[in-house]
Amino acid sequence: MTSVSNATPRRTVDNVALGITLSIAATVIFGVQDAMAKLLVQDYSPFQLAMIRFWAFAAFSLFLVARQGRLRTAFHSKQPVTQLIRATLLVVDIWLFAAALKTVPLAELQAIVLIYPLLATLAAIPLLGEKVGLFRFAAVAVGFLGALVIVRPGGLPLDLGVLYAVLSAICYALYIALTRKVSATDSTATSMLYVGTVGLVLTTAVGLFFWQPVDWQSVPLLAGVMVTTVSAHGIMMVALSRAPASTLQPFNYFSLPWGILLSWTIFGHLIDPIALVGALVIAGAGLAVMTRERQISVQRRKDGKPTTAERAPR
Repeated sequence: MTSVSNATPRRTVDNVALGITLSIAATVIFGVQDAMAKLLVQDYSPFQLAMIRFWAFAAFSLFLVARQGRLRTAFHSKQPVTQLIRATLLVVDIWLFAAALKTVPLAELQAIVLIYPLLATLAAIPLLGEKVGLFRFAAVAVGFLGALVIVRPGGLPLDLGVLYAVLSAICYALYIALTRKVSATDSTATSMLYVGTVGLVLTTAVGLFFWQPVDWQSVPLLAGVMVTTVSAHGIMMVALSRAPASTLQPFNYFSLPWGILLSWTIFGHLIDPIALVGALVIAGAGLAVMTRERQISVQRRKDGKPTTAERAPR
């Protein structure tokens, strides 16, 4: 999966090339994390792995905000209920994604969860009051057809892992939409702290009941999950401080070829050609939606109208 926190930090000096490079680097690290998690989830509960991941992220978020001297004020949100729902959705997303890793090949899993930008477009209609035109509806429909190609008869077996993957994408899409909503009133520090603390509490409260003793062979992998969680989020935050999020978003799709390569080299699984076509259809549809949304945002700014985030209810 990609980032835990989708809040965008305040940009300093724009350096788009550096931002893109760092964004790709973060995607590479997240892919390695997914591969390590897939190895671990064969022996350990998804709830235990999510708990360990959030231990690392919570420490990272608390340290980062405390370093800025804003820890006490950062907990004050103008939309606390929305923040709680948002953070809970992300926790459920990570639980489901980890569960899907157990049975779904990494390449196909990356392809399925990449429907989240399409789902986020639909979620923005009721949650943000956004109007979606025929072009984006058509792109969403095409993207869903791509997902059906992957799970076609004779393709990826339909099991609980596939259901978990789809539900994971739905949760992450809702999380993205609510992140856009709270960004109208709350700071990046507030959004990050809510994700870190709520995630820490929820995953620990559940994960402790699924705790299994860790053997020494698994320690390096578990440590790797924690290190990649912190490093990838740190790198992505620097990337977002150097380039606009709309510029970096398309490079999230690098996770697809990277996931295919990792699946082949580590697990010996190569995505079949028809499923690859479906994955490319999903990626193309998602990029089309992103391009259209960026065009609309640019036009609204030219017309002096507020963007979606600015129009979100306070």
